[in-house]
Amino acid sequence: MKKHLLIALALVVGLVSGSAAALAQEQQPPQQRQKETPPAGGTPKPFTIPKRDTFTLKNGMKVTLVPYGTVPKVTVTAVIRAGNLNEGANQTWLANITGSMLKEGTATRTAEQLAQEAARMGGGVNVGVGADTTTVGGDVLSEFGPELVGLIADVVQHPLLPASELPRLKNDRLRQLTISKTQPQPIANERFRQLLYPNHPYGRVFPTEEMVNRFTLEDVQKFYKENYGAARTHLYVAGRFDPAAMKKAITQAFEGWAPGTAPVENIPKPVAARSLTLIDRPGAQQSTIYVGLPVIAPGHQDYIAFQVMNSLLGGSFGSRITANIREAKGYTYSPFSQHSSRYRDAYWVQVADVTTAVTGPSLKEIFYEVERLQKEPPTDAELQGIKNYLAGIFVLQNSSRQGVINQLAFLDLHGLDEKYLTNYVQNVIAVTPKDVQRIAQTYLLSDKMTLVVVGDKSKVAEQLTPYGQVN
Repeated sequence: MKKHLLIALALVVGLVSGSAAALAQEQQPPQQRQKETPPAGGTPKPFTIPKRDTFTLKNGMKVTLVPYGTVPKVTVTAVIRAGNLNEGANQTWLANITGSMLKEGTATRTAEQLAQEAARMGGGVNVGVGADTTTVGGDVLSEFGPELVGLIADVVQHPLLPASELPRLKNDRLRQLTISKTQPQPIANERFRQLLYPNHPYGRVFPTEEMVNRFTLEDVQKFYKENYGAARTHLYVAGRFDPAAMKKAITQAFEGWAPGTAPVENIPKPVAARSLTLIDRPGAQQSTIYVGLPVIAPGHQDYIAFQVMNSLLGGSFGSRITANIREAKGYTYSPFSQHSSRYRDAYWVQVADVTTAVTGPSLKEIFYEVERLQKEPPTDAELQGIKNYLAGIFVLQNSSRQGVINQLAFLDLHGLDEKYLTNYVQNVIAVTPKDVQRIAQTYLLSDKMTLVVVGDKSKVAEQLTPYGQVN
């Protein structure tokens, strides 16, 4: 009994000691805490695209079938080259409202019937609208794959676009607009995009309330008629399915669809010039910072190396900017940088919500990290960790049916060879410290960067004077 008591006492002492040590570690300033060394990762494996069958219907619609996985499910997604790019100057979000209207019934099915049929198959039909494309798709049990094809074909070819639902959908958008206009990041993003893409759809993030209120059913019908058709559509099928049955279902469901017009090409000429914009939010306890510029788009020979550089600089939780202004200085909680791409276009941006009192110092540290990377390459060890992270994320992105479809759609939108995917991991691993330094020197030009700050003007204006004249 005594022996058991001694053992229990030792365990308690050990737990208390461990807890005390952990507490002491937790109470230390972030920059003084000791970081545990993570275990070494395995060797990243190259990605292999599943064998696929791609063909074109008589009306010009492309189809790609990808047998994938062992789970008896199948994903069907129609990617249509119709998005915000196709909106006029007074039509911002018309593409989004048109996309929402697609789910409100067809010539032969009500919205409720659409939902019920999809649910019976073990899934649903989803519509997503982006800058360049609209996607209509679903994920169901394999045995219902051909039926899902017919359902999606009905949605994209024969939408009812009921006048009765337009007011409700417009009100939904107005609520979304109202909320976004009260939040600093959407406000900063809108101004940043306006400065980079003046007079171009990519620069129009939000409509006005008046614009949304003016949308009519005729506007929706016209947008659909002008931008939807077989020639702009690529249907992707991934998962477990009967290839013969799937081909038959696709041909029967889609071959009668009119080709429509060819995809619109409206490639922007973004502004690359130093500017500083301050948007006043009186009493704000934080400032939202956007710093960025136009950079290389997918397909450029430096594109993958740029992604590595971005991840090391600010695009991952282990990045330098995060370590600096979050971990070491506590200026912000979740800064991040992004390499954002659209059709034949891309920009780089660093975003951070920082305490008002350190708005200027935060900008100073961001530019310091950019310049430090330009002056000296990272160590092999630091870069290897980033490359392993990117390779791992890439593998995860391709580990689902929808993930495979997303990657193939990315290739097709940007006109990339499949080697972009099959060689991605190897090309990431091949990036050297000197490559990262060269990318930073070549593309992150401080005198070409657009700066947008949303915060309390009375407290941050003076802090911003080293970075230019406030617009």
